[in-house]
Amino acid sequence: MFAAHSKALERQEIIQLLKLKGTERTALLQRAREVKIKEVGNKVYFRGLIEFSNVCSKDCLYCGIRKGNEKVLRYDAKDDEILNACRFAWENRFASVVLQSGELSSPAFVKRVDDLLKKIKQLSNNELGITLSCGEQSLETYRRWFESGAHRYLLRIESSTRELYYKIHPENDHHSFEKRLEALASLKQAGYQVGTGVMIGLPFQTYEHLADDLLFFKKIDIDMCGMGPYIEHADTPLYEHRHVLMSKQERFDLALNMVAVLRLLMPDINIAAATALQAIDPAGREKALAVGANVIMPNLTPCEYREEYQLYENKPCLDEDAELCRNCLEARISLAGAEIGYGEWGDSKHFHQRNKTNIILRNHQQK
Repeated sequence: MFAAHSKALERQEIIQLLKLKGTERTALLQRAREVKIKEVGNKVYFRGLIEFSNVCSKDCLYCGIRKGNEKVLRYDAKDDEILNACRFAWENRFASVVLQSGELSSPAFVKRVDDLLKKIKQLSNNELGITLSCGEQSLETYRRWFESGAHRYLLRIESSTRELYYKIHPENDHHSFEKRLEALASLKQAGYQVGTGVMIGLPFQTYEHLADDLLFFKKIDIDMCGMGPYIEHADTPLYEHRHVLMSKQERFDLALNMVAVLRLLMPDINIAAATALQAIDPAGREKALAVGANVIMPNLTPCEYREEYQLYENKPCLDEDAELCRNCLEARISLAGAEIGYGEWGDSKHFHQRNKTNIILRNHQQK
């Protein structure tokens, strides 16, 4: 069923794999697990997630914290609260944190993130790895943040098909498909390990769209990926199309198929087990770890803010403090038969392999 060189999967093969059910699907998931263990090992890497602000300038049609949702109580966590969460991650050997927020690009926001990066590096003796997920910025801003200590960046494309992109975003200059692509290119130019991802099971989405998403990831040569099932939110425009959705279980199963096929297509990248999986299945994240994912994000956001950072409904772990969240994930990962890479950044092997290849090529050209 699987090509000897899965990395060479063609579009039609990918579509067929995404549709698999029953014993053939079980074989796909098992194959993805084998490839994961061979290529990146059986370790799971923590990224302590700090959702430090839900203030957003965007009006994406699927998102619970979109600018136009007046029911959301907006917040900006204080610097001390953010730094305390980072200190917890450092002291508990998570090794890495993710700073995530709504999309803003004002000079004040850019400076604040820059200052936080420097303080996080200082408090952790430069030991904490830092991923940012703060939306579209200029190349200059990306470089500034990189120089201040961020080295991974997640910017989800949500759909790599332009037509579908504009079914889930307003079609205007502030929600430009081309600007999103440009931002991903700028991140690579600035030196980051670059991650992107999509929602799975959107209204109007087809298996062909999802196959194209996976091929898009390979084409732009990503280093990491975060993708999960689309879960509707009542306070969003896209909610009116809920009647055309697959069932949540179908979206969940398809999301696991996407993780598995991506692991075959790009064997040495980092793949996150999305929290949205757990919103459908209590063991959702463990199931993703078992079929190809190798990164998990314990939520370190102060509990008083978590309810206001709901991009989708039924988000799990809203009332667990950082200690509870860590203990819970330790148990879950153990049950999934994996080990935690405590004290390790767990950087993308794909990123380092590409850099090594580029250095060899440059040296060869200079001879």
